[in-house]
Amino acid sequence: MPNKRTREKQLQKLAAQRRAVRRRHARQRGTAIALAVVLVVVAGFFVGKAFLSNNSKPATAATSGTSNKCSTTAPPTAGEKKKLYKKPAQVIKPGKTYTAVLDTSCGTFDIKLDQKLAPHTVNSIVFLAQHHFYDGLTFHRIARNFVIQGGDPKGNGTGGPGYETVDTPPKNAQYPIGTVAMAKGGSQPAGTSGSQFFVVTSGSAQQSLAPSGQGPQYAIVGHVTSGMDAVNRIAKLPISGSNPQDGPPAQKVYINTMTIKVS
Repeated sequence: MPNKRTREKQLQKLAAQRRAVRRRHARQRGTAIALAVVLVVVAGFFVGKAFLSNNSKPATAATSGTSNKCSTTAPPTAGEKKKLYKKPAQVIKPGKTYTAVLDTSCGTFDIKLDQKLAPHTVNSIVFLAQHHFYDGLTFHRIARNFVIQGGDPKGNGTGGPGYETVDTPPKNAQYPIGTVAMAKGGSQPAGTSGSQFFVVTSGSAQQSLAPSGQGPQYAIVGHVTSGMDAVNRIAKLPISGSNPQDGPPAQKVYINTMTIKVS
C-alpha cells in the first residue's frame, strides 16, 4: 500500500488535473461566448446596413411612379367633335367668385378665375365649361420646366372655340408658378384668347411670357389654388417626339370634366 506521502502526492496531482480541466472548460466557454458575441455583432451590422439601404436610397421608378401615376382610361367624351360658338353673351356676374375645377387623368386641380383681370376671357371660359366644351379634351403640350398646355379641340395646338376674346394684360403682369393664362399665336395681339390655356410650372417663365421690350403677352385668367400636385404630375410625364423638352405627352392626358363653382 502507498504510504501517506505517496497518497498526498497522488491527491495533489489529481487536484491539479481537475484544476487544469476546469481552466480548459472555462477557456472553451469564454471562446464560445466571444464567438457568439462576434456573430451577433456581425449579423446586426449587416441587418442594419440593409435596413438603412432600403430606407435611405432615393425612390426608384416603381415607387415614384405610384405618386406620379396617371390614368390611361379615356373619358366617354374623348374624341367628340366640339361645336363651335359665336362670342358668348355675358354669363358671369360682377362680385361673384368663379372657380374652374378640372378633373384630369392625372388628378384634380382648381383654378380661381380672376374676372377683374380678364373679364371677357373668364366669361368665355365659364361659358365653354357650362357647355361641356372642355370635357374630353387633352393637355396636348408639355414644355419642360415651363408650362403645360391644353384646351384645344383639335389636340394639336391649332384649334379653338370659333371666336376670340381680348384682355390685354397689365404692363406689370407677373406669371409665377401656378398662373393660368391663355395661349395665342405669335402674330396675334397681346391678350388674345381662344380656348387654349396653359399653367405655369416654373419660376423662370416670366421672361418668356413677358419679353423685354414687348411686355406681357398672355391674358391671365387665374391661379391654381389647390391640386398643384396634379399639375406637376402632368408636367413630369415623358414627352414624345424628337424634342424631349417640348412636345405632346407620351400618354394621353385628358380633361375628364371642367366644372364651375360659384361663390
